[in-house]
Amino acid sequence: MWDAKLYDDKHSFVWKDGASLVELLAPQPGENILDLGCRTGYLTAQIAAAGASVLGIDSSTQLIEEARRSHPDIRFEVGDARNLTYVEQFDAVFSNAVLNWIVEPEAVVRGVARALKPAGRFVAEFGGQSNIWEIQTAMQKALLQVGVESADTAWFFPSIGEYAGLLEKAGLEVTFATLFDRPTPLEGVEGRRLWVEMFGEHFLSRVPTERREEFFRLVEDDLRPILGRNGTWVADYRRLRIVARRKPPQPQ
Repeated sequence: MWDAKLYDDKHSFVWKDGASLVELLAPQPGENILDLGCRTGYLTAQIAAAGASVLGIDSSTQLIEEARRSHPDIRFEVGDARNLTYVEQFDAVFSNAVLNWIVEPEAVVRGVARALKPAGRFVAEFGGQSNIWEIQTAMQKALLQVGVESADTAWFFPSIGEYAGLLEKAGLEVTFATLFDRPTPLEGVEGRRLWVEMFGEHFLSRVPTERREEFFRLVEDDLRPILGRNGTWVADYRRLRIVARRKPPQPQ
């Protein structure tokens, strides 16, 4: 379960780093836009401030409740990105830092394509190939060291080619794609621990309670020479940023 307070207080970099993605979306007054995986609604509000009509959806009831409290004038709904039911309803679908959590990307892409009006655009950013490679490796190693079987990855981190292929298959034409490093400072001396508690539950939940402090210590000892910077922790993020549009009907 997502902790809305922890997300906003200690991981605000997620939506702050997404501000430039809103600029790439370039929402226009009167447009109808879907924010897919809106979390607590900060970027949804930025889209709305441009004059667009925006709907934010997220699978987390807790995050949606916080979004509604923080932004009462915007419409938010609990929804599953794998089961979008909208048909040619949106001028654009926007998504930041969410799609890497969904390991059934084909279902998401089909729903996005169906939700877009003809020539509508899809603007998204999420973890790409080799994202948090060092963090994942350290957690897998620490699991074994505390006597727990290693875990399968909980994320979908595609290459440009892999994801572009999925989009093309669904009838979306890729107009821009980039994969880039974004080393991201984490907040406070406990930044690594808080990151694992927030985003690494798939791994942490496998560790017996009495060995969790050992698990955290092992992860930090392994990562300190690589991702420790002057008393601060850095996450080895790699981001995939994509712009695509729904292909117009082909002439017969």
